[in-house]
Amino acid sequence: MTTGPVTDSPVVVTGASGFIASHIVKQLLEGGYRVRGTVRDPGKTRAEGHLTGLPGADERFELTAADLRTPGAFDDAVRDCEYVIHTASPYTINVADPQRDLVDPAVRGTISVLDSCQETDSLRRVVVTSSGAAITDQADGHLNTESDWNTRSSLTRNPYYYSKTLAEQAAWQFMEAGKPRFDLVVINPFFVIGPSLVPGINPTHTSLIGLTNGQIPAVMALQWPLVDVRDVARAHILAVENPAAAGRYIIAAETRTVRQVVELLQASGWGARYRLPSIGLDNAVGVALSRLVVGFQRCGTRDYMRNHLGGEMRFDNSKARRELGIDFRDVDQTILDTMDDLERWGHLGKRV
Repeated sequence: MTTGPVTDSPVVVTGASGFIASHIVKQLLEGGYRVRGTVRDPGKTRAEGHLTGLPGADERFELTAADLRTPGAFDDAVRDCEYVIHTASPYTINVADPQRDLVDPAVRGTISVLDSCQETDSLRRVVVTSSGAAITDQADGHLNTESDWNTRSSLTRNPYYYSKTLAEQAAWQFMEAGKPRFDLVVINPFFVIGPSLVPGINPTHTSLIGLTNGQIPAVMALQWPLVDVRDVARAHILAVENPAAAGRYIIAAETRTVRQVVELLQASGWGARYRLPSIGLDNAVGVALSRLVVGFQRCGTRDYMRNHLGGEMRFDNSKARRELGIDFRDVDQTILDTMDDLERWGHLGKRV
């Protein structure tokens, strides 16, 4: 276990204003690291103050401009650094053009960062934020491990999942073909929730928000493999600090059904404040009816629902526990922390 920063150089965090990345920045600063964050518009990020106001930011945090769509954009950011944590990637389920809006920026952005890293002699390791989406896109009861790859997704089926799969595969192919001096570690988180340091709505939170605003009007037969964003951030930093870290790491704590989440919220008093779903569709008839209804949803939502309704999500997180030494937070407490935070930001539905 490290007792201080493993490098005197800045740790680069791409997409630093993102939901996961902002927690990585916060924890790096708490650990005494110097941090260099990349964003598309540093002026806007500074004006918002969510990152620059973090403890330690005045002395050890800097922002630089870099856009995934611009070749060479990360050259200056990674120069003279030893560690890069690459989190920047488009995250949206429903898009007009999956190739243009998801696949191209995810794949080209990853390669752009790795190209810049290869030009930096000081680089020792790149940690890439991939996703459980690169492991599977279906709740089929299979026990997913780091050896599994999502082979089902395409531009017409779960295109977001497809983009994450292609981006991670491109990173591993880069390492195999280029044999760079640095090594690569990949973090594969599943359904990430938790308190946010930035005001934008994290897409995974829309499911919890939907329980309060009528967008999820019934208790559907869905299982969510949940993990706290603070644990996801910690996993990235452990991957930097542990020289023996290698390969991919599934980062997920426990699975909860929608019914379990609704019952937790009811027991914790949220039902007295918001109209939580009460109609049960988590049965054979309900699944059949839900499949008919989701046919009218936008493609990304439709694909997700069709491939997860009535299914079982299973994963093995033992590699992360064993090699990174991570202990996961209690999922129920994370759900409640997330709800408190969503209410604080004003994201939940109309109160009763």
